[in-house]
Amino acid sequence: MKLLVTGGAGYIGSVVAARLLGAGHEVVVLDDLSTGHADAVPGGATFVRGTLREAAAEVLTGAGFDAVLHFAAKSLVGESVEKPGLYWDKNLGETLALLDAMRGAGVGRIVFSSTAATYGEPESTPILETDPTRPTNPYGASKLAIDAALTEFARLYGLGAVSLRYFNVAGALLEEGIALGERHTVETHLVPNVLKVALGEREAVQLFGDDYPTPDGTCVRDYIHVVDLAHAHLLALDACAAGAHQIFNLGSGTGYSVHEVVAVCREVTGHAIPAEMRGRRPGDPAVLVASSDRIRSALGWKPERDLHRMVADAWSFATR
Repeated sequence: MKLLVTGGAGYIGSVVAARLLGAGHEVVVLDDLSTGHADAVPGGATFVRGTLREAAAEVLTGAGFDAVLHFAAKSLVGESVEKPGLYWDKNLGETLALLDAMRGAGVGRIVFSSTAATYGEPESTPILETDPTRPTNPYGASKLAIDAALTEFARLYGLGAVSLRYFNVAGALLEEGIALGERHTVETHLVPNVLKVALGEREAVQLFGDDYPTPDGTCVRDYIHVVDLAHAHLLALDACAAGAHQIFNLGSGTGYSVHEVVAVCREVTGHAIPAEMRGRRPGDPAVLVASSDRIRSALGWKPERDLHRMVADAWSFATR
Protein backbone atom coordinates (compact mmCIF):
# COMPACT_ATOMS: atom_id res chain seq x y z
CA MET A 1 0.00 0.00 0.00
CA LYS A 2 0.97 3.62 -0.47
CA LEU A 3 0.65 5.43 2.84
CA LEU A 4 0.90 9.00 4.09
CA VAL A 5 2.29 9.37 7.62
CA THR A 6 1.65 12.84 9.03
CA GLY A 7 4.03 13.77 11.83
CA GLY A 8 6.34 10.99 10.69
CA ALA A 9 9.45 12.89 11.80
CA GLY A 10 8.33 12.71 15.43
CA TYR A 11 8.93 10.04 18.06
CA ILE A 12 5.97 7.73 17.51
CA GLY A 13 5.35 8.62 13.86
CA SER A 14 8.91 7.80 12.84
CA VAL A 15 8.81 4.39 14.53
CA VAL A 16 5.51 3.56 12.86
CA ALA A 17 6.86 4.75 9.50
CA ALA A 18 9.88 2.46 9.90
CA ARG A 19 7.65 -0.49 10.73
CA LEU A 20 5.44 0.25 7.70
CA LEU A 21 8.49 0.28 5.44
CA GLY A 22 9.62 -3.00 6.96
CA ALA A 23 6.23 -4.49 6.13
CA GLY A 24 6.74 -3.58 2.48
CA HIS A 25 4.58 -0.47 2.22
CA GLU A 26 5.46 2.69 0.30
CA VAL A 27 5.65 5.55 2.81
CA VAL A 28 5.49 9.32 2.39
CA VAL A 29 6.12 11.41 5.52
CA LEU A 30 4.56 14.87 5.86
CA ASP A 31 5.94 16.92 8.75
CA ASP A 32 6.55 20.62 9.37
CA LEU A 33 9.50 19.83 11.72
CA SER A 34 8.11 22.13 14.42
CA THR A 35 8.82 19.35 16.92
CA GLY A 36 10.11 16.51 14.73
CA HIS A 37 13.56 15.87 13.30
CA ALA A 38 14.38 15.40 9.63
CA ASP A 39 16.95 12.73 10.48
CA ALA A 40 14.24 10.68 12.20
CA VAL A 41 12.45 10.09 8.89
CA PRO A 42 13.32 6.46 8.13
CA GLY A 43 15.46 5.68 5.13
CA GLY A 44 13.28 4.59 2.26
CA ALA A 45 10.47 7.01 3.06
CA THR A 46 9.80 10.09 0.93
CA PHE A 47 9.84 13.25 3.03
CA VAL A 48 7.70 16.33 2.37
CA ARG A 49 8.10 19.31 4.67
CA GLY A 50 4.94 21.31 5.25
CA THR A 51 1.79 21.72 7.31
CA LEU A 52 -1.42 19.85 6.71
CA ARG A 53 -3.16 23.02 5.53
CA GLU A 54 -0.37 23.88 3.12
CA ALA A 55 0.58 20.52 1.73
CA ALA A 56 -1.93 17.72 2.43
CA ALA A 57 -4.11 18.29 -0.63
CA GLU A 58 -1.09 18.75 -2.90
CA VAL A 59 0.57 15.57 -1.62
CA LEU A 60 -2.57 13.41 -1.75
CA THR A 61 -4.22 14.54 -4.98
CA GLY A 62 -3.73 12.14 -7.83
CA ALA A 63 -0.95 10.24 -6.04
CA GLY A 64 -2.77 6.96 -5.46
CA PHE A 65 -2.60 6.82 -1.67
CA ASP A 66 -4.43 3.98 0.07
CA ALA A 67 -4.54 5.36 3.61
CA VAL A 68 -3.27 7.95 6.08
CA LEU A 69 -1.72 7.43 9.51
CA HIS A 70 -2.15 10.70 11.37
CA PHE A 71 0.30 11.67 14.14
CA ALA A 72 0.84 15.39 13.49
CA ALA A 73 -0.33 17.34 16.54
CA LYS A 74 0.53 19.68 19.35
CA SER A 75 0.76 17.54 22.49
CA LEU A 76 1.93 19.51 25.55
CA VAL A 77 -0.83 19.65 28.15
CA GLY A 78 0.55 22.70 29.95
CA GLU A 79 0.98 24.64 26.71
CA SER A 80 -2.56 23.75 25.70
CA VAL A 81 -3.87 25.42 28.87
CA GLU A 82 -1.79 28.53 28.15
CA LYS A 83 -2.61 28.62 24.42
CA PRO A 84 -5.91 26.82 23.84
CA GLY A 85 -6.52 28.54 20.50
CA LEU A 86 -3.26 27.14 19.15
CA TYR A 87 -4.33 23.61 20.03
CA TRP A 88 -7.78 23.92 18.50
CA ASP A 89 -6.27 25.44 15.38
CA LYS A 90 -3.40 22.98 14.92
CA ASN A 91 -5.04 19.78 16.16
CA LEU A 92 -8.66 20.07 15.07
CA GLY A 93 -8.31 22.70 12.34
CA GLU A 94 -5.47 21.01 10.49
CA THR A 95 -7.07 17.58 10.87
CA LEU A 96 -10.23 18.88 9.22
CA ALA A 97 -8.06 20.19 6.39
CA LEU A 98 -6.49 16.72 6.12
CA LEU A 99 -9.89 15.01 6.05
CA ASP A 100 -11.11 17.35 3.31
CA ALA A 101 -7.94 16.65 1.33
CA MET A 102 -8.51 12.92 1.75
CA ARG A 103 -12.07 13.24 0.47
CA GLY A 104 -10.89 15.23 -2.53
CA ALA A 105 -8.24 12.63 -3.34
CA GLY A 106 -10.48 9.63 -2.75
CA VAL A 107 -8.44 8.28 0.18
CA GLY A 108 -10.85 6.35 2.35
CA ARG A 109 -8.87 5.06 5.35
CA ILE A 110 -7.22 6.75 8.33
CA VAL A 111 -5.59 5.59 11.56
CA PHE A 112 -5.58 8.39 14.12
CA SER A 113 -3.18 8.85 17.03
CA SER A 114 -5.61 9.71 19.81
CA THR A 115 -4.94 9.82 23.55
CA ALA A 116 -6.10 8.73 26.98
CA ALA A 117 -6.38 12.44 27.76
CA THR A 118 -9.82 12.25 26.15
CA TYR A 119 -11.08 10.49 29.30
CA GLY A 120 -9.90 13.10 31.80
CA GLU A 121 -10.16 11.87 35.38
CA PRO A 122 -11.75 8.42 35.23
CA GLU A 123 -14.43 7.21 37.59
CA SER A 124 -12.85 3.74 37.69
CA THR A 125 -9.94 1.75 36.29
CA PRO A 126 -9.05 0.04 34.10
CA ILE A 127 -10.56 2.52 31.65
CA LEU A 128 -12.89 1.15 28.99
CA GLU A 129 -13.64 2.70 25.60
CA THR A 130 -17.25 3.04 26.75
CA ASP A 131 -16.33 5.13 29.80
CA PRO A 132 -17.24 8.84 29.85
CA THR A 133 -14.94 11.22 27.96
CA ARG A 134 -14.41 14.37 30.02
CA PRO A 135 -11.03 15.87 29.06
CA THR A 136 -9.58 18.30 31.60
CA ASN A 137 -7.42 20.34 29.21
CA PRO A 138 -7.57 21.73 25.65
CA TYR A 139 -5.14 19.10 24.39
CA GLY A 140 -7.46 16.24 25.34
CA ALA A 141 -10.52 18.21 24.23
CA SER A 142 -9.04 18.85 20.77
CA LYS A 143 -8.24 15.16 20.34
CA LEU A 144 -11.75 14.19 21.41
CA ALA A 145 -13.15 16.66 18.88
CA ILE A 146 -11.14 14.92 16.17
CA ASP A 147 -12.65 11.60 17.23
CA ALA A 148 -16.09 13.18 16.84
CA ALA A 149 -15.15 14.47 13.38
CA LEU A 150 -13.97 11.01 12.32
CA THR A 151 -17.29 9.53 13.42
CA GLU A 152 -19.14 12.06 11.28
CA PHE A 153 -16.90 11.60 8.23
CA ALA A 154 -17.42 7.85 8.52
CA ARG A 155 -21.20 8.27 8.73
CA LEU A 156 -21.53 10.89 6.00
CA TYR A 157 -18.81 9.94 3.54
CA GLY A 158 -18.02 6.28 4.18
CA LEU A 159 -14.60 6.93 5.72
CA GLY A 160 -12.96 3.95 7.41
CA ALA A 161 -11.31 5.22 10.60
CA VAL A 162 -9.58 3.80 13.66
CA SER A 163 -8.60 5.90 16.69
CA LEU A 164 -5.95 4.50 19.05
CA ARG A 165 -6.11 5.97 22.54
CA TYR A 166 -2.86 5.25 24.31
CA PHE A 167 -1.35 6.19 27.57
CA ASN A 168 2.37 6.65 28.34
CA VAL A 169 4.71 5.57 25.55
CA ALA A 170 8.36 4.71 26.21
CA GLY A 171 11.26 2.79 24.72
CA ALA A 172 12.91 2.99 21.31
CA LEU A 173 13.21 1.13 18.04
CA LEU A 174 16.71 -0.29 17.84
CA GLU A 175 17.50 -2.49 14.88
CA GLU A 176 20.38 -2.80 12.46
CA GLY A 177 20.81 0.63 10.92
CA ILE A 178 17.81 2.06 12.82
CA ALA A 179 17.76 3.98 16.10
CA LEU A 180 14.58 5.93 16.77
CA GLY A 181 13.58 7.25 20.20
CA GLU A 182 12.46 10.27 22.20
CA ARG A 183 14.10 13.63 21.46
CA HIS A 184 11.62 16.23 22.67
CA THR A 185 12.76 19.83 23.04
CA VAL A 186 10.40 20.15 25.98
CA GLU A 187 10.43 16.79 27.76
CA THR A 188 7.42 16.01 29.94
CA HIS A 189 7.60 12.21 30.01
CA LEU A 190 8.78 10.47 33.16
CA VAL A 191 11.20 7.86 31.75
CA PRO A 192 13.39 10.23 29.68
CA ASN A 193 13.38 12.77 32.51
CA VAL A 194 14.60 10.14 34.97
CA LEU A 195 17.26 9.01 32.51
CA LYS A 196 18.49 12.60 32.15
CA VAL A 197 19.73 12.32 35.75
CA ALA A 198 21.71 9.18 34.93
CA LEU A 199 23.13 10.99 31.90
CA GLY A 200 24.36 13.83 34.12
CA GLU A 201 22.02 16.39 32.57
CA ARG A 202 20.13 16.91 35.83
CA GLU A 203 21.08 16.54 39.48
CA ALA A 204 17.81 14.90 40.54
CA VAL A 205 14.41 13.96 39.22
CA GLN A 206 11.40 15.70 40.70
CA LEU A 207 8.48 13.52 41.75
CA PHE A 208 5.06 14.93 42.50
CA GLY A 209 3.04 13.48 45.37
CA ASP A 210 3.65 10.45 47.60
CA ASP A 211 0.32 10.43 49.44
CA TYR A 212 -1.96 8.97 46.79
CA PRO A 213 -4.20 5.96 47.60
CA THR A 214 -1.83 3.56 45.82
CA PRO A 215 0.44 0.79 47.18
CA ASP A 216 3.49 3.08 47.50
CA GLY A 217 1.75 6.48 47.59
CA THR A 218 2.84 7.62 44.12
CA CYS A 219 0.73 7.88 40.97
CA VAL A 220 0.21 4.75 38.89
CA ARG A 221 0.32 5.06 35.11
CA ASP A 222 0.02 2.69 32.17
CA TYR A 223 3.11 2.33 29.95
CA ILE A 224 3.46 0.85 26.50
CA HIS A 225 6.57 0.20 24.43
CA VAL A 226 6.69 2.27 21.25
CA VAL A 227 7.33 -0.87 19.16
CA ASP A 228 4.21 -2.55 20.57
CA LEU A 229 2.36 0.66 19.79
CA ALA A 230 3.61 0.61 16.21
CA HIS A 231 2.40 -2.95 15.80
CA ALA A 232 -1.08 -1.85 16.87
CA HIS A 233 -1.07 0.80 14.13
CA LEU A 234 -0.30 -1.80 11.47
CA LEU A 235 -3.15 -3.96 12.72
CA ALA A 236 -5.48 -0.95 12.81
CA LEU A 237 -4.58 -0.09 9.23
CA ASP A 238 -5.85 -3.46 8.08
CA ALA A 239 -8.94 -3.13 10.29
CA CYS A 240 -10.24 0.15 8.77
CA ALA A 241 -13.75 -0.59 7.49
CA ALA A 242 -15.69 1.73 5.19
CA GLY A 243 -18.33 3.73 7.03
CA ALA A 244 -17.08 2.81 10.49
CA HIS A 245 -15.06 4.63 13.15
CA GLN A 246 -13.55 2.22 15.67
CA ILE A 247 -11.88 3.29 18.93
CA PHE A 248 -9.35 1.15 20.81
CA ASN A 249 -7.41 1.71 24.02
CA LEU A 250 -3.78 0.60 24.15
CA GLY A 251 -2.16 -0.17 27.47
CA SER A 252 -0.79 -2.85 29.76
CA GLY A 253 -3.90 -3.24 31.88
CA THR A 254 -1.92 -3.00 35.14
CA GLY A 255 0.30 0.08 35.34
CA TYR A 256 3.42 1.07 37.24
CA SER A 257 3.90 3.57 40.05
CA VAL A 258 6.32 6.48 39.79
CA HIS A 259 8.57 4.83 42.39
CA GLU A 260 8.55 1.60 40.36
CA VAL A 261 9.59 3.46 37.21
CA VAL A 262 12.46 5.18 39.02
CA ALA A 263 13.58 1.88 40.55
CA VAL A 264 13.73 0.22 37.14
CA CYS A 265 15.69 3.18 35.75
CA ARG A 266 18.20 2.80 38.61
CA GLU A 267 18.52 -0.92 37.90
CA VAL A 268 19.03 -0.47 34.16
CA THR A 269 21.48 2.43 34.36
CA GLY A 270 23.37 1.45 37.50
CA HIS A 271 22.98 5.06 38.64
CA ALA A 272 21.63 6.14 42.04
CA ILE A 273 19.29 8.72 40.40
CA PRO A 274 18.48 11.02 43.33
CA ALA A 275 14.81 11.94 43.57
CA GLU A 276 13.24 15.04 45.10
CA MET A 277 9.66 14.76 46.28
CA ARG A 278 7.30 17.65 45.62
CA GLY A 279 3.64 18.16 46.39
CA ARG A 280 0.88 16.87 44.19
CA ARG A 281 0.23 18.58 40.88
CA PRO A 282 -3.36 19.80 40.54
CA GLY A 283 -5.51 17.44 38.51
CA ASP A 284 -3.21 14.42 38.64
CA PRO A 285 -5.42 11.32 39.12
CA ALA A 286 -4.05 8.60 41.39
CA VAL A 287 -4.39 5.80 38.83
CA LEU A 288 -4.68 5.84 35.03
CA VAL A 289 -4.70 2.36 33.54
CA ALA A 290 -6.27 1.20 30.28
CA SER A 291 -8.21 -1.91 29.45
CA SER A 292 -7.03 -3.25 26.09
CA ASP A 293 -9.57 -6.06 26.00
CA ARG A 294 -11.38 -4.61 22.98
CA ILE A 295 -8.35 -4.49 20.68
CA ARG A 296 -7.10 -7.85 21.99
CA SER A 297 -10.45 -9.41 21.08
CA ALA A 298 -10.96 -7.60 17.76
CA LEU A 299 -7.41 -7.49 16.35
CA GLY A 300 -5.40 -9.91 18.47
CA TRP A 301 -3.09 -7.18 19.81
CA LYS A 302 -1.39 -7.32 23.18
CA PRO A 303 1.73 -5.64 24.58
CA GLU A 304 4.82 -7.84 24.48
CA ARG A 305 7.50 -5.66 26.14
CA ASP A 306 7.53 -4.84 29.86
CA LEU A 307 8.74 -1.76 31.70
CA HIS A 308 12.30 -3.09 32.04
CA ARG A 309 12.52 -3.49 28.26
CA MET A 310 11.11 0.00 27.71
CA VAL A 311 13.70 1.58 30.00
CA ALA A 312 16.55 -0.55 28.65
CA ASP A 313 15.76 0.44 25.07
CA ALA A 314 15.34 4.10 25.99
CA TRP A 315 18.69 3.99 27.80
CA SER A 316 20.41 2.31 24.84
CA PHE A 317 19.03 5.01 22.55
CA ALA A 318 20.12 7.82 24.88
CA THR A 319 23.68 6.45 25.22
CA ARG A 320 24.22 5.23 21.66
